[in-house]
Amino acid sequence: MPSERTRLVELSSEDFRARLREALGLYVAAMNYPPGTAEQRAPMWLTHALREGWRCVAALDGTGRMTGIAYGYRGSPGQWWHEQVRRGLAEAGDVDASRWLEDYYELTEIHVHPENQARGIGEDLLRMLMDGVPHRHVLLSTPEGPTRAWKLYRRLGFTDVLRNYHFVGDPRPFAILGRTLPLD
Repeated sequence: MPSERTRLVELSSEDFRARLREALGLYVAAMNYPPGTAEQRAPMWLTHALREGWRCVAALDGTGRMTGIAYGYRGSPGQWWHEQVRRGLAEAGDVDASRWLEDYYELTEIHVHPENQARGIGEDLLRMLMDGVPHRHVLLSTPEGPTRAWKLYRRLGFTDVLRNYHFVGDPRPFAILGRTLPLD
């Protein structure tokens, strides 16, 4: 259960831009990426904030420091992630890939700072972000393995869409997980 001092807020695109450095620092810590990753990701995250259906929620501690962030948008053909997943599904021989890729929300990023994990913040972020999303499915990618995030997604009913997928620039195997909306 999140601390009483943790509050969830929806960030406008302006708020997101103003707090981008903080959000990227949290992302680098949560994913255990090298520090230079933040500078590489900044333009991409700013571009994401312009996409149709973009929404963002953040968890703030009692001092207003960001302890978690989640954002996503309407997934559609032509977007890099969509094309990666479509190609991966085709290579895996999934003849029914279209059922996942027709009408979905891409949960692009969800991260909780390591010192704040296991407090329910990730689940609260995910639920708030997905509340009222008008799509049939939600899809996400996550490193495979027994992580807290993996356990959260399974507990919330996410199932395998594609396993053992390798994104360029990250040697870890990823899983693409999905589930129907709304969340229960």
